[in-house]
Amino acid sequence: MAHEHIVYMMLVDSASRVADESAIRKYTPRLEELAIRDDHKPYLAVAHRAWGIAHRLVGEYKKAAERLDSALNIFEELEMPWQTGRTLYELGELALAQTEGGAAHVYFTRAQEMFEQLGAKPDIARTTAKLEKSKQN
Repeated sequence: MAHEHIVYMMLVDSASRVADESAIRKYTPRLEELAIRDDHKPYLAVAHRAWGIAHRLVGEYKKAAERLDSALNIFEELEMPWQTGRTLYELGELALAQTEGGAAHVYFTRAQEMFEQLGAKPDIARTTAKLEKSKQN
């Protein structure tokens, strides 16, 4: 049987992938609580990233940047390249939301490098499309 924190991580991560702000706000508080209680840094970083996405979706860009930066710092510290790439991708989305195409391009490029090292083809394809969009902004 899956432990509660694993279930919440999966719910939060799934909601984050599809930018479901309502589901992020529903499940992330419990994930964050459990991650802090258990000192589980990767799950705390997933919670930070989710909050960053939720804040971006409602235009709270400063809060979004703070949470995404927190997630990025943890994932980089733990040397988790796929999670780092996913967080860089979300920082690119935040930059696009703020019409900062140059910054978005930098974040998407860094994410793409991580995904290419891992051979993460779906993420490579998704990021390639965003790189094109960032050139237009």
